[in-house]
Amino acid sequence: MSVIQRIRDKGAWIIFAIIALALIAFILQDGVGRGGSAFSNTSVIGKVNGEKIDRLDFESKLAMQERMYGAQGAQRDQLIGALWNQEVERMVLSQEYQKLGLQVSPKELSDILFGPNSPLRQEFTDPNTGEFKVAEARQAFNQLKKSTNKEQIDMINKAYIEPTIQQTLRSKYLALLQGASYVPKWLVEKQQADNNAIANISYVYMPYAAVSDSAVKVTDADIDAYVKKHSKEYQKEEETRSINYVYFNASPSGADTLNTLNQLMSLKEEFATTSDVSAFLTRVGTELPYYDSYFSKARMQQPNKDSITKTPVGTLYGPYQDGGNFTIAKMIGVKNWPDSARVRHILIGTVNPQTQQLLRADSTAKKLVDSIEAAIKGGADFTALCAKYSDDGNKNTGGVYEYFPQGQMVIPFNDFCFDKPVGTKGVVKTEFGYHYVEVLGQKNFNPSYKIAYLSKPVLASGETVSAASTAAAQFVSAAKGKKEFDATALKSNLTVLTAAEIKQNDFNVNGVGQSRQLVRWVYENKMGSVSEPIEVGDRYVVAMVSAINPAGNMSPAEARPLVEGFVRNEKKAKQILESKFKGATLEAISAAIGSPVLRADSLSFSTPFLPNVGSEPKIVGAAFNKSLQGKVSAPIAGLTGVFAIKVESNSARPGVMDTETIKQTLMQGGRVAVFRGVQALRNAAVIKDNRFKFY
Repeated sequence: MSVIQRIRDKGAWIIFAIIALALIAFILQDGVGRGGSAFSNTSVIGKVNGEKIDRLDFESKLAMQERMYGAQGAQRDQLIGALWNQEVERMVLSQEYQKLGLQVSPKELSDILFGPNSPLRQEFTDPNTGEFKVAEARQAFNQLKKSTNKEQIDMINKAYIEPTIQQTLRSKYLALLQGASYVPKWLVEKQQADNNAIANISYVYMPYAAVSDSAVKVTDADIDAYVKKHSKEYQKEEETRSINYVYFNASPSGADTLNTLNQLMSLKEEFATTSDVSAFLTRVGTELPYYDSYFSKARMQQPNKDSITKTPVGTLYGPYQDGGNFTIAKMIGVKNWPDSARVRHILIGTVNPQTQQLLRADSTAKKLVDSIEAAIKGGADFTALCAKYSDDGNKNTGGVYEYFPQGQMVIPFNDFCFDKPVGTKGVVKTEFGYHYVEVLGQKNFNPSYKIAYLSKPVLASGETVSAASTAAAQFVSAAKGKKEFDATALKSNLTVLTAAEIKQNDFNVNGVGQSRQLVRWVYENKMGSVSEPIEVGDRYVVAMVSAINPAGNMSPAEARPLVEGFVRNEKKAKQILESKFKGATLEAISAAIGSPVLRADSLSFSTPFLPNVGSEPKIVGAAFNKSLQGKVSAPIAGLTGVFAIKVESNSARPGVMDTETIKQTLMQGGRVAVFRGVQALRNAAVIKDNRFKFY
């Protein structure tokens, strides 16, 4: 992190805290839970049980999440989906809160905001002790009761106040549900009896694997019948679509790659001989900006760094390939530097890093920092002067930066801290002003390198892109329907690929890549439609809508991968029962199927597992059917094969768990199940999703 970033961070939190406190005053004065939005309801992005999700409010929250998580790599499409789920969950829960009369009073909110788990801890925590400065927070709160900046008030409300209220309401709601968990005595006794019950059986069985898969045909009608019979298990909440597609590669050709390499080689000699590397790279352009300072090998992220660091000063290494670039490295210099440093400083700023407004004239800042330097040399206290004059956010902690790595600060500041020996004091000028710096400590000295990189990207030429675009357009002109699409692909020697399970609000298509444009086209067109060429990354894609799968029961094509095995086993079971399983005794059935009579002892009712076979709940359940004691059961189609069993005995082993433990286990299971209740509420809600109209 650079000095400017640290200044921004520190300064931003001070401003944030002030605005937050003003907002808290506003909230506590005017009550909690009245709801409302800062925006008029001009459009509706969705509804949850009839309650509207306003688009402008949604966009405001989305913009905040982009600011919070964008730097961490979160994509806008990911945030849209996450925020939608968050809003739906908030609304279904809020509707339950209202039914129950759950609220957060102003006193409760105040207790949370100034309590041990306060969301304001980061702004009002002593960095040295980690103590939350409650008194300071309350004092600032009492001083700042009003704010005229409505935009920032709304931002703090969404970032701090609303989440705090929602989390408190959620905790209350879940606590109520958990407190209502109850386990009756009869259930405990039954669970104990089930846990203790054991059975011994004799059995014969013919595994499904004994019948060849090729001997059983599973039709779409079979799949459809199975799905309808088990409809709750194979329901889809929303429509999905599939496409067939071909693509035309517009990535750089071999000629494009060679052109880039030749361009780089034409600059190699000048790069080797130039005395002003920075000016040269600025003039000719490079994908890797010049960092005019030193890095240790451990902190370098370049490929071939082992070879680069062995390059003599003033000479070149390369060209070599670095991702999509061709690169030449030049060793500028080597120094023995620490890998981290600890310093303290006093910043006399010349510009406000947030607004870029002038704080003081350069000459004024220089005179002040020179005076501070002279005062410290004369014996003045560094910490006191820092607290009085420094413009950095760490002024109240003595201006100390604990051990930080190379490259985190702006270059002049960084170089002073790492190049000067411990104990050195001096003035450093940066774009933020003048710093009076003292080097307090350095650790782990190793060689560090200053390296310049001349790097050129391998890009597709206009000819390459034009050729791919033309080929795609020609394909579209000949492929106006499914028959023509397939015939043209075959004639053009193109592989037809498939992308399935495309949802209306997706941004990414499996196998194709990120393309909201393609998803929108898929849902704006009918079955068999063929798209115009759509640019996705370095390819032109031509797609055809190949399947439309409405919400509800899965179609046979969708369900086949999930249920084909079950259907096939059902058919195998029927074949086995009709042709193999004959006889009234286990011995007779054994002779008919050519399998021995087996025995399984100490089967547990609570663990439906058959030794040497696997999970077989039907078979283990039948073992505890008292009517089968000493008798041969009718054939049972299990998970792995067809069985016939004879119950030899049922008994109970000594209690493996006392009733209180069983009760607590069941209670805990009920409490845990409460957390799944949110999903149940969502499943039961009537949700209207209009995101497709806006994104």
